[in-house]
Amino acid sequence: MLGDVPLWTTVLQLLAAGLVGGFCALHWVWWRGSLRPDGSAWALWLSAAMALMLLTAGLHGVTASSLGRGVLAFLHAQLVAAVVLLCLPATRAFGGTGPRLGPWVAVTATLLAVRSLLWVVAPVAPGLDAGDGSTPHALAVALLFVALAVSVGYVVAALGASRITGLGWLLVGAGTLSLVLLTGGILLDDRHDAAALGGLWPIPLAVGLESLALVRLRRSQLTAQRRELMRDALADLTNAAWFSRDADALLEHARDVARTVLDDPTVEGSLRPLQRERFVAELFPADASRLAAHERTFLIDLAVVVATAAERYALTDRLSRAAETDALTGLPNRRAADRYLLDTLERAAVERTRVSVIYCDIDGFKDVNDRQGHAQGDDLLRRTADYLRTWSGAETYVARLAGDEFAVVVSRAPTDAELADLARRLRAGFDARVGNPAGPRLTCGVATWNPEEVIDADALLRHADDAMLEAKRARSGHRVFDSALRARAEDSRRLRAALERAVEEDRITAYYQPIVDTGTLEVIGLEALARWQEGDKVILPEHWLTLAEQTGLIVPIGHAMFRQARRALDRHQMPVAVNLSARELHESDVLERIEDAWGGSPWEHLTVEITESTMLRTTTAVPVLSELRARGARIALDDFGTGFSSLARLARLPVDVLKIDRSFVREVRTPRGAGPVRAIVALAEHHGLDVVAEGVESAGDLQVLIDLGVRRAQGMFVGRPAPGLPVRGARPVPRSELPRRARARIVPRPLRVVPGGVEDAATSSEML
Repeated sequence: MLGDVPLWTTVLQLLAAGLVGGFCALHWVWWRGSLRPDGSAWALWLSAAMALMLLTAGLHGVTASSLGRGVLAFLHAQLVAAVVLLCLPATRAFGGTGPRLGPWVAVTATLLAVRSLLWVVAPVAPGLDAGDGSTPHALAVALLFVALAVSVGYVVAALGASRITGLGWLLVGAGTLSLVLLTGGILLDDRHDAAALGGLWPIPLAVGLESLALVRLRRSQLTAQRRELMRDALADLTNAAWFSRDADALLEHARDVARTVLDDPTVEGSLRPLQRERFVAELFPADASRLAAHERTFLIDLAVVVATAAERYALTDRLSRAAETDALTGLPNRRAADRYLLDTLERAAVERTRVSVIYCDIDGFKDVNDRQGHAQGDDLLRRTADYLRTWSGAETYVARLAGDEFAVVVSRAPTDAELADLARRLRAGFDARVGNPAGPRLTCGVATWNPEEVIDADALLRHADDAMLEAKRARSGHRVFDSALRARAEDSRRLRAALERAVEEDRITAYYQPIVDTGTLEVIGLEALARWQEGDKVILPEHWLTLAEQTGLIVPIGHAMFRQARRALDRHQMPVAVNLSARELHESDVLERIEDAWGGSPWEHLTVEITESTMLRTTTAVPVLSELRARGARIALDDFGTGFSSLARLARLPVDVLKIDRSFVREVRTPRGAGPVRAIVALAEHHGLDVVAEGVESAGDLQVLIDLGVRRAQGMFVGRPAPGLPVRGARPVPRSELPRRARARIVPRPLRVVPGGVEDAATSSEML
């Protein structure tokens, strides 16, 4: 194949070798940037083999040594064999399909190996170069033609099994031209022409390969750029999905993104709901067969983002509805009502219209729960909700606030008289459709916001609630929040603010009322009573105790009372009784609070007083009091006899002292009043309990209590509450030792108190 060639042929071979070698770098870039097997590696090896083959042919033309020319001829023959062999896997890689490669490669490699062996067995002679028809040369040529035939046969079979593009036809044409040149170089008789053709035959194939490399590299660059655009578009759509709340709008956005990135205006999208709030989204062009694998993946990723966002939107809407909907009645809950009322007030402020709230409460709801069970209570709530829902019109909004409380918001509210008539008809309709005259009834409170007022949704609801509570108290069925109630509410607000300041400044102080022995009038204990010190005045609990219970301020007040009671114990060395409210018992850390305020032992000098109703109605009362009793404290049942406790249950309660209510002591000198006191004393003796009579206001009351067996008492007659320590007075002379005429005039002298402040004699209110 190699021989003496013109100089221009040698120059062209060397130039082609350098050019093809330079293009190997292009092939390497193509191979390194390739994300999938697309023939780039085989194109690199094939180009490298052809570059070396052209270089060897060029060097052969300028080499004068016979040995050097023989070595270069041998290398050229092996590189020709390598090119023929590499065409097989390169064809399979470029076409993507074809016959099974192994047998074809094995046959071709065997033929070319035998051809190479001839160069080892037969000595290198000029005949090999000149093509003189010697046996080794003829056999080598025959083997090369057979190998070429096998390679061409595989190429034809592979091309027949795949769809050839324009670039493929270019490569096929270049390979065919190189094959023709190679065949001509072998078969032509003219040595110079044959050598020229034999040396230049790789150039067409190299041109085809480099064209393929350029096109594929450019395609890879465009693919990489498109992938970047796809990543950016996918990230942009993902961010948009977090801020959007409309799945259809997000689908349109994804469709527009796909059209822009893929440069295909035929891309369309669809979003279909499935079961259980699941969605499936699709993005597809008019001709899906033209899409590359990464483009199909891009459309799938966009569709997944849209479907996932649609499911999240549906779940968010469901959770939002659940968060703002009452599960039992299906009405909006307090949260939704607050938001709606605020929006309505803001709109009314612009439109200069009035907004009213009708606050409804079911009277007798607790009795229904207690007598008929919670299932009937729930049914009553549902029927009430249905009634209010059907009764409301276009300008009304119904919500369940809590428990058995409902609110009807009336936008563009009419006059107060019309609102009162509306509440009356609402109550009457409830009696006719839901309740009955003897059963549960509806109590309504009406409050109205006017455009000149400050927008305050909480205050409007609170005023309607105050009107409803006033209607309950007056048993009128309905009440409008008028100027009188507004003034009362304002007084309550001011009182609460003042009470909060007093608690914060620790101006709730303890006054101590003595508990005396009825026989000797000796002070044997103290009861700590809370008093509000406001400047020079002392405000009694009857003016603020209910407010403290409602607002929770009773908790820090009770803590202060226990703390001051401990200081009184240390200062006066006398047992102290402290009242414990129901609100304090509801606190989870009530025991820790009491222990912190009392400071630990001695517990035996502490008496904790609790009312009978609190003991029976508060579920945490018995465990808390049992724990205090176990530590050594004594438990007193205050206002005994006024509640509904069972006498049989008294033995099971953690109680040490029964305090006879002042209502019995007030009438103790009458048969009707003495009977309950006698029964309480007998009951206490039976259970081994102490008895203390409250509210002793006169010597006659004290004498009767002594006769009935009451050994301890407290009241204004035996000692008034004071910040100092009461001192025992002179022991009274027994009535039996007095002359008849003096018995009506001699009165046991009440206890004196240490200077430090004494309350007005007409006051008899106690704390808690």
